[in-house]
Amino acid sequence: MAVRKYKPMTAGTRWRIGNGYAEITTDTPEKSLLEAKSRTGGRNFQGRRAMRYIGGGHKQKYRIVDFKRDKKDIKATVASVEYDPNRTAFIALLHYADGEKRYIIAPQGLQVGAVIISGDSVAPEVGNALQLKYMPLGTNVHNIELQPGQGGKLVRSAGSSAQLSNKEEKYGVLKMPSGELRKILINCYATVGVVSNSDHSQERAGKAGVNRWKGVRPRVRGVAMNPVDHPMGGGEGRASGGHPRSRTGKYAKGLKTRKQKGSDKLIIQRKNGKKLAK
Repeated sequence: MAVRKYKPMTAGTRWRIGNGYAEITTDTPEKSLLEAKSRTGGRNFQGRRAMRYIGGGHKQKYRIVDFKRDKKDIKATVASVEYDPNRTAFIALLHYADGEKRYIIAPQGLQVGAVIISGDSVAPEVGNALQLKYMPLGTNVHNIELQPGQGGKLVRSAGSSAQLSNKEEKYGVLKMPSGELRKILINCYATVGVVSNSDHSQERAGKAGVNRWKGVRPRVRGVAMNPVDHPMGGGEGRASGGHPRSRTGKYAKGLKTRKQKGSDKLIIQRKNGKKLAK
């Protein structure tokens, strides 16, 4: 893994830090695992703008990624590690012994030619997928299921991992990347290892055009708008606009907006260190 520091040949490259893509082994994706990906430009079915600041962007195709890892006890060989424009992590192409090909999220350190497997009685090695109850304490995992058979939902972004810190009767206790301690059903599957491309956090765009490549249009500040357009708009000169708030008038700084969820009872400790009352 390495980042690439660009020479200041232009104003846009002066501060740009890109990815070196040292782990990538090919730039040609597997055709059978590609799907067309259309863009809305932020428009709804009437052609009217429903979401602001969306438009343009480079043409992309979606890679079908296997988050379930439900091909049990069949060995797979890593054929390549590839870039995926739809996520921050890299993906790995697997060739299974029965001839099927699938993409998975590539863990850090997974090399071409490595053999990995998914199942209940497999070793807790990098790239293998197994239930939490068969993993030793302290194991770093990613692509974690919330319900058995549902497919991985948690810890899928570049450089992230959760640590199995404890096991109880029905649950395994995981320390999430945010610092939150959470119970997960112990018969849920997870993949061993840390997600690849940990240097993603060090990248710097360098110029506004990089966001345009991603399909992100310029965002206008509320204080620069008129009163009819935003609660913070208007005023004489460079008025601050009062308390920061959203376009709909809700406070943007300090107001708790997280809704109560059914799974809140499985959270032992929040990311801010506060323990929940039982």
